[in-house]
Amino acid sequence: MRQSLTRELTNLIERGRDRQLRLAVTGLSRSGKTAFLTSLVNQLRHAGLEARLDLMPAARQGRLLGARRVSQPDLGVPRFPYDQAMASLDSEPPRWPEPTRGISELRLSIRYRPARRALLRGETAELSLDLFDYPGEWLLDLPLLGHDYPGWSRAMLAGAGEQRRALLAEWERAAARLDPAAEANEAELADIAALYARSLQAAREAGFANLQPGRFLLPGDLEGAPVLQFFPLPALAEADEGALAKLPPESIYATLAARFRHYQHHIVRPFYRDHFRRFDRQIVLVDVLGALNAGPERFEDLSQALATLMQSFDYGKRSLLSRLFAPRIDKLAIAATKADHVTPEQHANLTALLEALLAEPLQDLRYANVPVKALSLAAIRATEAHEVNHRNERSPALRGTTLEGEEVLVFPGEVPAKLPETDFWARQGFDFRAFRPAPREGGALPHIRLDAALDWLIGDKLQ
Repeated sequence: MRQSLTRELTNLIERGRDRQLRLAVTGLSRSGKTAFLTSLVNQLRHAGLEARLDLMPAARQGRLLGARRVSQPDLGVPRFPYDQAMASLDSEPPRWPEPTRGISELRLSIRYRPARRALLRGETAELSLDLFDYPGEWLLDLPLLGHDYPGWSRAMLAGAGEQRRALLAEWERAAARLDPAAEANEAELADIAALYARSLQAAREAGFANLQPGRFLLPGDLEGAPVLQFFPLPALAEADEGALAKLPPESIYATLAARFRHYQHHIVRPFYRDHFRRFDRQIVLVDVLGALNAGPERFEDLSQALATLMQSFDYGKRSLLSRLFAPRIDKLAIAATKADHVTPEQHANLTALLEALLAEPLQDLRYANVPVKALSLAAIRATEAHEVNHRNERSPALRGTTLEGEEVLVFPGEVPAKLPETDFWARQGFDFRAFRPAPREGGALPHIRLDAALDWLIGDKLQ
């Protein structure tokens, strides 16, 4: 208890001096959160040495002196596996770090020389940067807090398109036979919940992002627990909610509704309270290219998932009191990841497409006067840009090594600068391949515009 109070007091003092930032690195599954965090730590560790951070004035002016890992605030949360991630990137052949399967945390102490009078005196200052990683699968449970069980059931079924519905077919046939008023059979409910979980896993493999409940995909120590044995009930589409409320507690409806509420209150709410209501800055990572590659239904699914997700965060300007006792996100970056998977002249289109994809949430943020920046980046660059001369015409291309180990020189295709029409996928040919990391020769990891994101998120604290 004393250690906890001491830690909280220290954090309050640092926040009062504005010398502490909590950064939310937010992204759905496969958006590149772990790669982003690994590269962020790596770049700051090599600041002033091998790191290329030309878009950060503090680094360009020689004022950013470096960073080191220090003891994290919460000793009950595992440390972000930076060393293991770097070992994966340095293996032979190089491989991407393992996806996140649980919550982890890291605190960096960043040392710099202030830009004004302290620079003349040679003084230095420090900024504590708290970083958090977590499974992207769990993230989309946050909007679930805004539903009751009947509303959630209807939303899950109404939002499923043709391809997604096909993946749900086996589960839906089994669930459609259930009478909400019938007495619940535990074994039957467990079997149907397992079918629903398998349909979510198949949808994730097919490229869909808007998947709830997230713990069905990564259950961890909840594997087999009744709290993960609920699912949408098709019969609720036309049900009268007044009649549902009168059903006995042993009914199928009441049993599933109770499990849904338990999941909300004991799984999702603590996750949100402990990890998402205390952030100062946020970057939202989006795999736009992956969704574009997967087709129109998956692209629309990503758009809906992101719009719903961003309603779960608390945005707004901070005062001293709010910074101390009720932190709100006061600066936001949204980034299209894997920019190294397209040729450089497509990067502007990639950013424009990202802004179009998030047009409505961005309008709301700007209306609320929350500073927001959109950009495209590659946290760890895996390809090299080239030009191909064919019949005296020069064309852009990428050179890289696929995950299967094949060295290729390709033009992946053009990225649309606005939301594509449905027939776009029939007209436009592209191949956004997945590449393995390039071999590293020590020092800082190669990247594209990670320094621009860093400057936007923390640059004002390094003045």
